[in-house]
Amino acid sequence: MAADEKFDLIVIGSGPGGYVAAARAARAGLSVACIEKDERPGGTCLNVGCIPSKALLESSAHYHLARTRFAVHGIETGTLRLDLSAMMKRKEGVVSGLTENVRQLLESGKVALIRGTARLEGGGTVSVVGGERNRPARYRADSILLATGSVPATPPDISFDGDRVVSSTEALCFADVPRHLIVIGGGYIGLELGSVWLRLGAKVTVVEMLPGIAAGLDAQVSRMLQRLLAKQGMVFKTGTRVTGIKPAAKSVGVFLEKGEATETIRGDRVLVAVGRKPNTAGLGLKDAGVETDPKTGHVVVDDRFKTSAGGIYAIGDLVAGPALAHKASAEGTAVADLVTGKTARVNTAAIPAVIYTDPEVAMVGLTEAAAKERGKVCVGTYPFTGIGRARCAGDTDGFVKLVSDAATDRLLGAHIIGPRASELIAECVLAMEFGASAEDIARTVHSHPTFSEAVMEAAETAYRCAEKGEAR
Repeated sequence: MAADEKFDLIVIGSGPGGYVAAARAARAGLSVACIEKDERPGGTCLNVGCIPSKALLESSAHYHLARTRFAVHGIETGTLRLDLSAMMKRKEGVVSGLTENVRQLLESGKVALIRGTARLEGGGTVSVVGGERNRPARYRADSILLATGSVPATPPDISFDGDRVVSSTEALCFADVPRHLIVIGGGYIGLELGSVWLRLGAKVTVVEMLPGIAAGLDAQVSRMLQRLLAKQGMVFKTGTRVTGIKPAAKSVGVFLEKGEATETIRGDRVLVAVGRKPNTAGLGLKDAGVETDPKTGHVVVDDRFKTSAGGIYAIGDLVAGPALAHKASAEGTAVADLVTGKTARVNTAAIPAVIYTDPEVAMVGLTEAAAKERGKVCVGTYPFTGIGRARCAGDTDGFVKLVSDAATDRLLGAHIIGPRASELIAECVLAMEFGASAEDIARTVHSHPTFSEAVMEAAETAYRCAEKGEAR
């Protein structure tokens, strides 16, 4: 490809935000290039994030069910044996298949997929190095979209060595099951990967600096999740700070502090999962005039995802908001529409979040506490123990909780912990997107017997609360 080739849009990064934007803009008739530094497209999500972790969660769940629940259903399995290498091979097959699908999507849509590391040069120019021939090249575009995602964050004085002290990337491909995995951080990533290795036989200890796990969840949901995971054998040390880590040849020591008390615990490996930070290194943001938040490192954008530099947009983990693949995809879709002259928006109040533990947790909108800060609310909850389908499945832990405005009955938030939560939340997201009320959901006919009836029953309770004078 010739140097200084001109495009209508250059997308830097081929993750779920970048490839969606590139494909959509190309379908609209723009000439589009997508620059990716890694061998395979798909970004963190497809290669070392969402997809491989969910593949391992599914596989480990089958193993765990066979060990703990099949007998209740009258299924005798005999002696079980874990073939971890086969599990990892299956995970890799899932990843390679989906990343190849992304490659085909872009190429069939006539998106120029350029391999190499991109840097903004200003004036609508992007330089690329490290491509197939490792020769620098320059490309120009009327619009540039930054979609380079995020990288694992580390606490001060803690660094990854890729062996004893690892990030989520290495924790996806251990060659053997750790005897004791210490997870620093009780957020989504730590809980999910901790669950994988717990199911496969590891002792798992989660160290969290905050009083509870999964910050941002509704408090009632967070408490139940911690209780149910502890029942499975996961050990929690909340309100506890890590003061140091000392790797050895065959183990690693973690030094803890809780109040005035100190403690040292030892494990085979330590997974540091304290969050992620914007992946802006080497992009040349400052030289290109792109403003970043000095506290968080996020790229500053307006409500149309425009940065402070003309013609440059940013989405996904690079900008403020939850670091979620589907958020990035929605923002990528919006930018593709905006650069083609259409109107577009992303309703940030209706972006769901999911924790793929067992039980699953899903939420959208305001927690009960946050909603109460705005005024009186009605709350409807319904346990899965009252759902026929859940009883048949033997999967009754958890509940659905809906929060609505006491005056208008409009749905403000939905919180689900239990079976199929990741799928059930979609109904609540749609309701919030259309401004539906709890009564709207309650009066919608749901198939019987299904898990979704718990949503209907919770909605019934929520919309009846105002007339009973139970608003909070």
